[in-house]
Amino acid sequence: MEIGLYGLGRMGGNMVTRLARGGHRVIASNRSRGPVDEAKGHGAEGAYSIEELAKALRPPRVLWSMVPAGQATDDALEEMAKHASAGDVLVDGANSYFRDSIRRAAHYEAKGLRYLDVGVSGGIWGLENGYCMMVGGSQEAVDIVRPALDTLAPPNGWAHFGKSGAGHFVKMVHNGIEYGMMQAYGEGFELMHASEFSLDLQRVANVWLQGSVVRSWLLELAERAFEQEGSDLAAIKGYVSDSGEGRWTINEAITHDVPMTSLAHALFARFTSRQEDSYAMKVAAALRNQFGGHAVKKEE
Repeated sequence: MEIGLYGLGRMGGNMVTRLARGGHRVIASNRSRGPVDEAKGHGAEGAYSIEELAKALRPPRVLWSMVPAGQATDDALEEMAKHASAGDVLVDGANSYFRDSIRRAAHYEAKGLRYLDVGVSGGIWGLENGYCMMVGGSQEAVDIVRPALDTLAPPNGWAHFGKSGAGHFVKMVHNGIEYGMMQAYGEGFELMHASEFSLDLQRVANVWLQGSVVRSWLLELAERAFEQEGSDLAAIKGYVSDSGEGRWTINEAITHDVPMTSLAHALFARFTSRQEDSYAMKVAAALRNQFGGHAVKKEE
């Protein structure tokens, strides 16, 4: 099939390469020229604007956006819509908020365009391993994009979950669970690192990967990190950002009265990681001093 993909970052660039390797005609575009030239070296055709991208494709076009969620996605989709024809499919592959996807679908379908929200998981490893993809939107649009989905995903690695917003909703919850898993591994390895046993944490991770109930791809990545950085992870600062999905997941949990204690803790732990010195802990230290006479450490 023919497909145009705009946004050649860490995932988008690799997706273009995987599609080209799969025999599709891929038009690759990006805000800056360098990634487009690189994509051409991997079998894609280049376009240096969204207008040029759309003109290079025959209707019904598939125009896939892989830029960051939020305003950048809105801007890319609006530009795509300006150069699209009735029946073309706009695909948002960012980690977009599912309610934004519902809004965008209604907006573009009113213009005669089809719209899909596709949650994509796989990171930088997706080029070789394939991408897990969660799709929302009309069946008609899915059928048009299906050959690309089949190429991008490993066997049984994508599914259509229903109406617009469903794909990004499932991806949102996926990322919320990921927060909790990462926090659980982090806390467990911290306890082992603090113990009296001088444990080789890479070896612990490797043993756990051999049939234990906590084995996972994240644990494989932990083993890789310990191999590269050492058990102390001395070169890595303990600062963990978030791109919104954990917050959205907790907001939806509150809306639906669903208890999500582990995920909420994992999200707030990320906030803690960004504090050079926690004011809340200053208050706690002062209170211990006041009621029990416990010593406090003063700022130098």
